[in-house]
Amino acid sequence: MDSPNALSTAPAAGSRKNATLICVPIMGESVEKMEIDVDKAKAGGADLVEIRLDSLKTFDPYRDLNAFIQHRSLPLLFTYRPKWEGGMYDGDENKRLDALRLAMELGADYIDIELQVAHEFYDSIRGKTFNKTKVIVSSHNYQLTPSIEDLGNLVARIQATGADIVKIATTALDITDVARMFQIMVHSQVPFIGLVMGDRGLISRILSAKFGGYLTFGTLESGVVSAPGQPTLKDLLYLYNLRQLAPDTKVFGIIGKPVGHSKSPILFNEVFKSIGLNGVYLFLLVDDLANFLRTYSSTDFVGFSVTIPHKETALKCCDEVDPVAKSIGAVNCIVRRPTDGKLIGYNTDYVGAITAIENGLRGKHNGSSTTISPLAGKLFVVIGAGGAGKALAYGAKAKGARVVIANRTYDHARKLAYAIGGDALALADLDNYHPEDGMILANTTSIGMQPKVDETPVSKHALKYYSLVFDAVYTPKITRLLKEAEESGATIVTGLEMFMGQAYGQYENFTGLPAPKELFRKIMENY
Repeated sequence: MDSPNALSTAPAAGSRKNATLICVPIMGESVEKMEIDVDKAKAGGADLVEIRLDSLKTFDPYRDLNAFIQHRSLPLLFTYRPKWEGGMYDGDENKRLDALRLAMELGADYIDIELQVAHEFYDSIRGKTFNKTKVIVSSHNYQLTPSIEDLGNLVARIQATGADIVKIATTALDITDVARMFQIMVHSQVPFIGLVMGDRGLISRILSAKFGGYLTFGTLESGVVSAPGQPTLKDLLYLYNLRQLAPDTKVFGIIGKPVGHSKSPILFNEVFKSIGLNGVYLFLLVDDLANFLRTYSSTDFVGFSVTIPHKETALKCCDEVDPVAKSIGAVNCIVRRPTDGKLIGYNTDYVGAITAIENGLRGKHNGSSTTISPLAGKLFVVIGAGGAGKALAYGAKAKGARVVIANRTYDHARKLAYAIGGDALALADLDNYHPEDGMILANTTSIGMQPKVDETPVSKHALKYYSLVFDAVYTPKITRLLKEAEESGATIVTGLEMFMGQAYGQYENFTGLPAPKELFRKIMENY
C-alpha cells in the first residue's frame, strides 16, 4: 500500500506563511493590571490585544481609554461586551456605545460592536471620519453552530451594516460543526473572523490560519479564557507553529474521547517542525467517527491517530485495512491515500508494546537476543478487551505466549479469548488467579490514568506472581500499578515505550519516511 509521501517541505521557520493575526484577550479589574498583561502579550509574540472594558471594576472612559491608547505597545481592539451578548456589562446601553465611539475618536485600532446594535451605532457616527479605527461587527451564538445557509445569511447581514471586519463566534456541539465555519471562511470576500467555541471547536482556532481567518485568540495563561476553548498564545506559536500554517498545510491529528491527555500533538508537531514538513497535528475530540471522516474528507486531512474509544469503529470506517489490523480487529492509524483519497487503516499498537515487553524480559536474561521470543511459552495476562487489548493479545499470541484475557465484562473477554485461542477471566477474579509463577501482566484499560491516579486494576498482593508488568497508560508515566509491581519485584515497562513504538509506525505510515527515532526520543525526554 502506498504511503502519502507527497508531502511538501515547509520553508525555513521565521518567515510568516499566513496573515492571520494572534489576538490576546485582556481581562482585568484595573487598567494597571491590564497594561502589565499587554506588555506580557507583546513579549509573548502577540500581534494585537483585545481590551475587555466590561471586566474593569471601575471605568472612567476618557481617562482610561486615553491611558491605554497613549501607552499602547501593540494595536488595541476595544470590546465592551454586554451581558446580553455573553459579556459582563449590564449598565446603560448609551453609555456603552458612547465609550466605544470615544475609543474611535481617540484613535483605537479596532473596536467590536455587536450586530444587534450595529445599525444604530453606525447611524451615530455617520458623517464623521475616523481614519484609523476598523470596526468589527460581531455575532455570538452560545447554543450551537447554525447551518451553512444561516451562516451565509448572517455574514450578509453583518456586511450590510458597513462592517470593516465580520466576526462570527458559534458553539460546537460536535467537531463537524467547525467544517461549516471553515467553508464560510474560505469563500469570504471580506475580512472574516470565524471561531467555534468549546472543546469540540478547538481546531477552528488553529486552522483559521490555514483557511484565511483575519485573527484568532490566544490567552496569556491556560485556564484564564475570555471564551470557552481558547488555546494559549504559547501553544498557538510553539505547539501548533501557527505562523507556518499555509493554505497547502496538511492536517493530521489524534482522534479520541477524551483526547486532551495525549502527548501525540507535542511529539508530531515538534518532529514536523524539525524536519521541515508542512503539516500540523491537532487534538480531535470526536463523538461520532464515521461522521467526522465523512465531513473532513478533503485531501488536506491526510492522517489520523486513533485512540480510545474509537479503535474498533475505525476498522469499519476504512476503505482498506492492513491484514494485521484486520486480524487484531482494531485500527490506531488512518491514512488518506493521495492517489484516490481512500482511507487505509493500520495497527501500530502491538509492535510498540510487544517489542518493549520483549526488551524488558531480555534485560532480565542478559540480553540473550535469540530469534525465539522471550514471550514464547509464557503465560500472558491481558487486562481489557478493547482495541489495545486486542493488539496485545494478538501480538503475544504471535510470539508464542499462552494468552489469558481479563475484563470487567466477562463476555467481552470470552469473545476475544475465543478469537485468538486463549482463556478468559472476569477482572474481579484476577486477584486470586495464580496458576503459575513468572507470568506477564499487561494493562490495556484506562484504569489509573490521570486524573484517577489512585486506581489500579489488580491488588498489590497478586503482583508477586508476575515477572513483568506492563501498563499502556502513560499519563502518569509511573502508574499505581507499575509502582506496586516494582515494589513486588517485577520488571516494569511503561506505556511511554508503547507510545513511542506506535508513534514510529504512525509516522512511517503518514510520511512514507523512516521514523527519526533519536529525534522522537529527544523530544519525549523533554516532557
